[in-house]
Amino acid sequence: MPEQSIFSRTQFSLQTQTERLALSKANASIRIGIPKETGFNEKRIALVPQSVLNLVARGHEIVIEKGAGLSSNFSDHEFAEAGARIASDKETVYSSHVILKVAPPSEEELSYFRPNQILISPLHLPGMTPEFIQTLRQKRVTAIAMEYLQAEDGTFPIVRIMSEIAGLAVIHTGAELLSDPTRGKGVLLGGISGVPPARVVILGAGVVAEYATRAALALGAEVRIFDDKIHRLIRIQNRLGKQIFTSSMNPVILTHELCNADLAIGAIHSKTGRTTMVVSEEMVMKMRPGSVIIDVSIDQGGCFETSQMTSHEKPTRIIHGIVHYCVPNIPSKVSRTASIGISNILTSILQEAGDTGGIEPLIYNHKGLRNGIYTFKGCLTNEYLANRFQIKYTQLDLLITSII
Repeated sequence: MPEQSIFSRTQFSLQTQTERLALSKANASIRIGIPKETGFNEKRIALVPQSVLNLVARGHEIVIEKGAGLSSNFSDHEFAEAGARIASDKETVYSSHVILKVAPPSEEELSYFRPNQILISPLHLPGMTPEFIQTLRQKRVTAIAMEYLQAEDGTFPIVRIMSEIAGLAVIHTGAELLSDPTRGKGVLLGGISGVPPARVVILGAGVVAEYATRAALALGAEVRIFDDKIHRLIRIQNRLGKQIFTSSMNPVILTHELCNADLAIGAIHSKTGRTTMVVSEEMVMKMRPGSVIIDVSIDQGGCFETSQMTSHEKPTRIIHGIVHYCVPNIPSKVSRTASIGISNILTSILQEAGDTGGIEPLIYNHKGLRNGIYTFKGCLTNEYLANRFQIKYTQLDLLITSII
């Protein structure tokens, strides 16, 4: 028995052991609060346990409201084991310097904010109100829109990751809605022997379009892609590795294809404000009854004139006989995958902020982070929102210059 025990210990000692990497401490410690999402049928969370472990090891403090990760299948125990502090009340969470959310704050949540805090959350233009903006201004909150954060190469990383998810998800959703015999057409997205496949029209040739096209083609559907940027059409054909139907946003051709479409997907992204509306109500009325419209661009206003924001609880409306699916947070359907994707991006920003000395110093040096700011210490810095709500607008670069 002793010999066997010695042999077991020797055998274990000769096995490859896990190396513990020492992470360097940040130059500044940031207290980060993550409240439980209560609106928009939101199930995602901004940081997952793996990211919390990383940030805590670098000296940052993470405060998470009890139960905030349950809808993404992350337990309070996992967060606590990673080093987060679990708070049972919102006041404790909102006392943090940086607040991370994956849905815009509600009116009740806005009441918890205090001066000089930093909010990082989506903007969701269709649901934006002047009262929301005025409250952030009065409380002197620096608000950063996730969807407008830019990387060094000019891309939008949060949009990119969520677009990959949305592109795959919309095809599954569209196929389900089309197969519904009561609201849809009762047809299969892919064709079978002797029966032609469904036709999918995609507006925009970005990431959503690429992943939606991959999924649609894999199921056997026909795809038509429209975009006014010809280089995007060239790029998506190269990435797909095959020749497919592409066209500029020619109204005559677009109307013809929509009339014959079974599924139309709006996937146009704006870099600044509202997305361009390219499909009029008259064009929608010409579509065949039971066809499906999924407007992924709804979080920026939508690119179909008939689009009206819906929710995961009531995801569809029927307008002119066409099924409209206009849920702004489509990736929330796969909340765990989406949460990990968001967390990876925010973690790198928070690490950089800690190394720089905090979020404020990083704002001065990070052009992509500045691109997402829409209120800064009591000033509205987003020109689109200023014009929309007739609120005074101040250029962010002028504010930063004056502070420096």
